[in-house]
Amino acid sequence: MTSSTPPSGPRPPKIRLFSRSSWPQARHLADVLRTETVGGVLLLSGAVIALIWANSPWSDSYTRLGDVVPWPGAPWHLDLNLATWAADGLLAIFFFVVGLELKREFVAGDLRDPRRAALPIAAALGGMLLPAVIYVTVVLSEGGEGLRGWAIPTATDIAFALAVLAVVSSHLPQGLRAFLLTLAVVDDLFAITIIAIFYTADFHPVPLLAALAPIALFAVLVQRGRTWWWALIPLAIAAWTLMHASGVHATVAGVLLGFTVPVLARRPAGGDQPVAASAEAGEGGLAARLEHRWRPVSAGFAVPIFALFAAGVTLRGTDLGALLSDPIVIAIVAALVFGKSIGIFGSTYLLARFTRAELDEDITWADLLGIALLAGVGFTVSLLIGDLAFGAGSTADDRVKAAVLLGSVISAGLAATVLSRRNAAYRRVAERERLDADGDGVPDVYQHPDAR
Repeated sequence: MTSSTPPSGPRPPKIRLFSRSSWPQARHLADVLRTETVGGVLLLSGAVIALIWANSPWSDSYTRLGDVVPWPGAPWHLDLNLATWAADGLLAIFFFVVGLELKREFVAGDLRDPRRAALPIAAALGGMLLPAVIYVTVVLSEGGEGLRGWAIPTATDIAFALAVLAVVSSHLPQGLRAFLLTLAVVDDLFAITIIAIFYTADFHPVPLLAALAPIALFAVLVQRGRTWWWALIPLAIAAWTLMHASGVHATVAGVLLGFTVPVLARRPAGGDQPVAASAEAGEGGLAARLEHRWRPVSAGFAVPIFALFAAGVTLRGTDLGALLSDPIVIAIVAALVFGKSIGIFGSTYLLARFTRAELDEDITWADLLGIALLAGVGFTVSLLIGDLAFGAGSTADDRVKAAVLLGSVISAGLAATVLSRRNAAYRRVAERERLDADGDGVPDVYQHPDAR
């Protein structure tokens, strides 16, 4: 009787979830998070001002400000009030930056590696599907009124989430910070897809086809490295205007324009061929330069102004008992708090179970739970979808605003509680990730990944 022995050879390396990325990617991530954290503080300030103003004796002035139409009678349906300009116009800048970041992630970031991309994509899907299921289930159990808002609790607001982290002084390991940012980026991609498909009213194909012309010209210029502001900005405005006239939400134009920008740096020897895809090449590309220029505008101006106009829900004279028992409010709060956390945590756990992946040595499942709870902070895109689903200023829209704010605050509080318990461990990891014993400008853990 003969016995067979298993073939010898090197075993494939185990998949490490939430492991550190490369040093260029970590440096880019630090720059992004720094800007978004400041933007998150401004966003929170705008939301707080809106809430106080809308519930003050001067609440009528808040409503009148949002209703001001700067140029009445404008063509192409551009006679919009200030609140709509904030949602449709300023958020186009936000989604342009999202488009730049998405393309960078797919070309030179973590999403270009299928092994690293599987985790944030699976987590984002789980964090969108389960909240939608919870929302639909709750609303159907109460008669089905408000089903159109099923996508409201599916989005994560990275700026709001980072503001929470800044408040609790949580020094998350680089792997967890990268996961949170990539999760939010993938989340935004799904959200804008949902907006384009499910929240398009009065569709007009001719303006949509016409919008492809300025987008194509924009693409030709940026692909050739021509960054003439006097040409690119008018083309972007034309694309936005035609997209708005088509009935598709105008912010989709921002994402499409962002997708056209090249990510990889070109070879210095006068050639038109980009260098090989890598985080270093992504740092020198046009997408990185435009993102560096426009992200502060998005985080520091566009999103806070949108929050100022969008978050002002009036609670004076409101029956709080009736508000909190409203099916739409219950559905959104439950979806943000439970749907997001269980969806992200559960999908990540299942991925680890079926791929036999292991957590990075510095990460625990409690850390992931904190991040999953933090992802329940939905604000910018959630409020935008609420406007699209029920109409800005409607009774249902006011309930959506109250529910999004309540669900986000509960999620933020639970996340802060979970993450703050591990702050001492996070600080030790952060110190190792900053240690540069040889003084070459690159922390030692990125030169020697096994250094602990």
